[in-house]
Amino acid sequence: MQQLDWNQPYASRRSAVLGRNVVATSQPLAAQAGLAMLQAGGNAVDAAIASAMALTVVEPTGCGLGSDGFAIVWDGRQLHGLNASGRAPAAWTPEYFARLGGIPEKGWNAVTVPGAVSAWVALHRRFGTLPLARLAQPAIGYARQGFAVSPVIARLWRLGAARLGDQPGFAECFLPGGRPPHVGEIFRSEAHARTLERIAATEGEDFYRGALAEQMVAHARAHGGALTLEDLAAHRADWVGTVSQRFGDAVIHEIPPNGQGIAALMALGMLDAHGVGAQGVDEVQTVHASIEAMKLALADLHRYNADSDHMRVAPAELLAPDYLRARAALIDPTRAGDPVHGAPRPGGTVYLAAADAQGMMVSFIQSNYMGFGSGVVVPGTGISLQNRGHGFSLIPGHANEVGPGKRPSHTIIPAFAMHADGRPLMAFGVMGGPMQSQGHVQMALRVLRYGQNPQAAADAPRWRVTGGRGLAVEPHFDPAVVERLRALGHEVTVETGNGVFAFGGAQLVLRQGDCYIAGSDPRKDGCAVAF
Repeated sequence: MQQLDWNQPYASRRSAVLGRNVVATSQPLAAQAGLAMLQAGGNAVDAAIASAMALTVVEPTGCGLGSDGFAIVWDGRQLHGLNASGRAPAAWTPEYFARLGGIPEKGWNAVTVPGAVSAWVALHRRFGTLPLARLAQPAIGYARQGFAVSPVIARLWRLGAARLGDQPGFAECFLPGGRPPHVGEIFRSEAHARTLERIAATEGEDFYRGALAEQMVAHARAHGGALTLEDLAAHRADWVGTVSQRFGDAVIHEIPPNGQGIAALMALGMLDAHGVGAQGVDEVQTVHASIEAMKLALADLHRYNADSDHMRVAPAELLAPDYLRARAALIDPTRAGDPVHGAPRPGGTVYLAAADAQGMMVSFIQSNYMGFGSGVVVPGTGISLQNRGHGFSLIPGHANEVGPGKRPSHTIIPAFAMHADGRPLMAFGVMGGPMQSQGHVQMALRVLRYGQNPQAAADAPRWRVTGGRGLAVEPHFDPAVVERLRALGHEVTVETGNGVFAFGGAQLVLRQGDCYIAGSDPRKDGCAVAF
């Protein structure tokens, strides 16, 4: 990796944050929760769990107690990958949804078994040093005493309420006084606080096999859902390792399928084969090649990606050097291609990175999928549930076709970069539905190939492929580059709406020598904090 460029060439005026202990999240109170654990003598995993728990309170638009989660952990000696995504209820078959007319986006029939709680427990049992009850204290405090709602989250709360306000339990939990809270208003949830206490006291047992599980199942039954006590009790988080791809002098690691991280690895492998790096990072040749590689990778993702137990093409085949060279050869530098892939959707997700002075680094993500997920909240618990079931396919014979006990193809992905010699380099991620693999490519390209510092990489204007030759770019994208992209055949839309939905939110923690350099996305409310 080349020397870092400390210039800040983009619109944001944030500076990178440096320290020997660092946490970067999308909400400041959650970042402080993690930092408090480090200051109390905990490690980076302790910090990540505390931040993740806090985010279910202070950023409910992106995650909740009913989220899924994934993590990559560098423990100081080796890398570990955790898949804590949930599986389909046993009753879910193609015929089940044929009777419903399809897989809904809202309500109980979009909810798979929630996995985030199992992620916290699995991480804590393997790596945690502070008691789980101690890690939960900041989140419990924010829920019980209340917190001031931050600006971006208040905006997303309004959007979620307009779409999901009629879902069972939503208004009771999230619309105090019949409306979403304004910026700066104090929001409290005693039910959420009590549930966090029960999760911590029982190490998640109450959530999957106790009274909380019974409350979830009773609510599902009352509203036409299929979730059972047996479905919850059968859930497990799995240590799955990582899949990886060499990119210049670095090796990028992602969680294996069912996550979409393999698409980022494929695109980066194609860009290496294509020789990206000869022109500047914001030059049209670099942007065009990156877009084309991403489109090719997404075409494969939508055809092959599924629960790893149901994949018909192994990840190693998709990442084989000969295959990626052949795919890279399809990139035409003179015109936009038109590979077939699914149309991305906006999403609701939180990503955080944490690192400590002893060398442990964590890349962690949890999500309710589409903002506020299914809209379902179990009364009296504060448990808001994801809508990951909507990620399944109903195409007969598709690898991702819905089935009992099966994990759906997943958007949320943490990433980790290593030096080629095996030293840890960077924990990073970009929340935002199907933008995530596209964001990973853009962050890796900027930091690892072009040497931009993490904050500049987070600040930079982003693009997002939207299907066919469709391309969305942010308003501060260079107008001259936009016109040249159009001349190459890209159907470019400059999106002036809510960039939090459309272009994601990045957090990056880069190791350099004895300290870390962190960047946090200006599109979100969050920050990087360190000491």
